Amino acid sequence: MEWYYLAAFFFIYGILGWCVEVAYAAVKEGIFVNRGFLNGPICPIYGVGVVSVIYCLSEIKGNIAVLYAASVALVTVIEGLTGLVMDRLFHHKWWDYSNQPLNIGGYVCLVFSLIWGVFCVFIMKVFQPVVRGIVIHIPFIVGMMILIVCMIGMTADVYVTSTAIFKLNRKLEAMNKIAAELHELSDRMGENIYENVKEGMEREERLKDRAKSVKEAGRELKEEYDAEIHAHYKEILAKREELKERYEKMLRERGAVGERLIRAFPDMESRKYKDILRELKESIRTKRK
Repeated sequence: MEWYYLAAFFFIYGILGWCVEVAYAAVKEGIFVNRGFLNGPICPIYGVGVVSVIYCLSEIKGNIAVLYAASVALVTVIEGLTGLVMDRLFHHKWWDYSNQPLNIGGYVCLVFSLIWGVFCVFIMKVFQPVVRGIVIHIPFIVGMMILIVCMIGMTADVYVTSTAIFKLNRKLEAMNKIAAELHELSDRMGENIYENVKEGMEREERLKDRAKSVKEAGRELKEEYDAEIHAHYKEILAKREELKERYEKMLRERGAVGERLIRAFPDMESRKYKDILRELKESIRTKRK
């Protein structure tokens, strides 16, 4: 029964946490944004955090000062570990407190930890007794059926979301390769222009001192040479336009889940492809306007 209650509390507080995040985004940005990591209306980190506080700190809830200090420490560890694991697993930093004072790696910061401590004390002293009373009065069979449905739904959601993130990473990698190839083509074009101009000037100087017949031969040779250079540049330009078209197409086709995640985590940073992800974010913001 203890695990039954903990699972129920996990989903209740995960859903309530999602509601808080959505409300905060609505006030801040004036629009609805699904701020959860998953597609469904749940933020698992809230469920894990509150359940950990309930399970680990119930024995000391009589002492508010100790409860507050322990809550701050516990939620800080949970948030930091969650951010670190998600960063290493998906190669993205999903939230960033780097601009906040007394932060650790951008994963946690003192200000938000102190705020979470206040919420934890409120939950333990005021809110949790009400929630527990409601859960206790739900028939066990009904509660189990609800939990099973929620668990199946969340498992499927985790799979869909994880697949979308790995797909987004592959897209970022492909876009990065195209951007690098475009940069290389631009460099080649610049180098070839310089070399061709220099070579043409040298050839012109050599031809000035020769006989008329040689000049005519040189002129014909120059025309052939210019035609060859023109064809070469035309080929490079065509390749460049093809790459730009592919890049812009990938920029437009973001995928519903990938776009939602970028909207949900506006401070998200890619460890490998920062500039490309920044361009994706800008494209999404422009589209929304």
